Amino acid sequence: MATSPLPTATASASKKRRSRGGTLALDEVKKLGTELLSSRSHLNHAPALLALLSPTAPLDLALEALISLQSFFVPLIPSIPSASAAANAGDAGSDPELVFGAWLRQRFDELVAALVELSVSPHSDDAIRDVALDALMDFVKLGKDGKFHSAIYHKFLYAVVHAADPVDMLLELLVSKYFKYTDIRYFTYTSLDKIANSLGSKTTGSGKDALQNGSDESKNRSSIFIHNIYNLLAHVPLMDFQKESTFDMWSTVGLSSKGENDSSKDTSTYINKKLKLKFTKAWLSFLKLPLPLDVYKEVLASIHQNVIPSMSNPSILCDFLTRSYDIGGVISVMALSGLFILMTQHGLEYPKFYEKLYALLTPAVFMAKHRSVFLQLLDTCLKSSYLPAYLAAAFAKRLSRLALSVPPAGALIIIALIHNLLRRHPSVNFLVHWEVDESDSNATREASQSKKIGSDPFNQNDADPAKSGAMRSSLWEIDTLRHHYSSAVSRFVVSLEEDLTVRAKTTEMKITDFSSGSYATVFRDEVRRRIKQVPLAFYRTTPTSLFLGSDFPGWTFGDQHNSTVETTVEGNGKVEAVGASDSTPSKRLRMET
Repeated sequence: MATSPLPTATASASKKRRSRGGTLALDEVKKLGTELLSSRSHLNHAPALLALLSPTAPLDLALEALISLQSFFVPLIPSIPSASAAANAGDAGSDPELVFGAWLRQRFDELVAALVELSVSPHSDDAIRDVALDALMDFVKLGKDGKFHSAIYHKFLYAVVHAADPVDMLLELLVSKYFKYTDIRYFTYTSLDKIANSLGSKTTGSGKDALQNGSDESKNRSSIFIHNIYNLLAHVPLMDFQKESTFDMWSTVGLSSKGENDSSKDTSTYINKKLKLKFTKAWLSFLKLPLPLDVYKEVLASIHQNVIPSMSNPSILCDFLTRSYDIGGVISVMALSGLFILMTQHGLEYPKFYEKLYALLTPAVFMAKHRSVFLQLLDTCLKSSYLPAYLAAAFAKRLSRLALSVPPAGALIIIALIHNLLRRHPSVNFLVHWEVDESDSNATREASQSKKIGSDPFNQNDADPAKSGAMRSSLWEIDTLRHHYSSAVSRFVVSLEEDLTVRAKTTEMKITDFSSGSYATVFRDEVRRRIKQVPLAFYRTTPTSLFLGSDFPGWTFGDQHNSTVETTVEGNGKVEAVGASDSTPSKRLRMET
């Protein structure tokens, strides 16, 4: 076996060359790279070139050094020993090949660390970041025997998650170049699962309590890490597991299947199963972290579209969603979408679902950011024909009471919701018009007790719809909307005058047409509405002055340029003289005849 020349540069020489790195000219850097690639006798040029791989180094020097080092290490990757083998090479110092392998391993690790820093650092130029990321992903691609080098990729993602500055530019590069490959998605989920579990273990036990009791600096740092994990998960494109049968791989081998002779269909099914499993694990590990409020809201707003359809077993999210739904307020409103999908499509049982939904109906929900989705889901949840009459009545009554305090756009939505409720559940139409048979003394006595003048048996403060007393009340609030200050509301409420029990003659209203309404949309519709033009006043002849004599008996309005005095004789024999020298009416001068 031929002996390879060993690096002969001493530590002091290496430091000297590193210190010269900032003053090297471009021609010198090119010469160092050319000599490094030409012979092993110039291996000591590698540390000098590595010293130039810094976000603060001159761009042209850093690019030239990066290209030279990449060209040097790519053909040597199969011969680079593992970290454990390189660590044991010191025991066999007499073998030059082992020593060279250990040295090569150390320099390669330094190169990978430099490429990660160039990719993640906010001080890196866009050009060097792009080239550094490409070089790093090439090393990931050229793993041992063509396999995906997951260790290098994990180091890269670990640095991205723990970056203190925004990594938006880097995420855009990953999405445009690499996240389209299936094996990169797979190992992205694998690494994020490990990182999230490691971050969660640092919170010791309850997680949220540990972070809340920690210092402000540690909480801010953990919040940044969680934001970065979420941004990575959210930027990985979702796969359509029903339609996707072919997969693009970044590495040569890709994701290993069960056997080489498996059919393409079996391989596709196997890859789908593995990818779903990693996707599920990554999201579950992430959702166990103490999420900041803004991330919590973003997750709840998109979990029904971006997470649940791609999970191997969506029902395992029931704890997270039910816990979120029980919090109340805006969080409960946003958790409703995911919880509704689990109930309708995955068999989740939630006995107090309608009680929680009933409690969410407050004036604040009609001004929430995600009110559109919530109101559409509310209409869908109340669509079932198996809904008990007391529940339908309670929701209709609570909505009608809210119509008195919400903005005009909210009142329009409420009218549409009540319209659909009354049409779907004819058993509660008595709320619109309550009649009492006067001949029935018992009915008259009961009505007099429960429907006193000025009182309403409905208790809006009771969170239990069964105890709210809605079945003994009426929708009198809807009648008051006839006199609403917004003409759009007063016109729209007329739709409830129809006999909604006759389903053949009526149609359901689309809540989507109203759910995004606001003051701006109401004003815009009113401005665009065409109205019939009518005269505001009638005159037999065209008026010549602003006021008529009959409007102000005893007063005369003359021309301001006419200085003559006008006289007016009244029927009682008095003579009036009016001065008209100015534009204001003069006081009457009364003279007895």
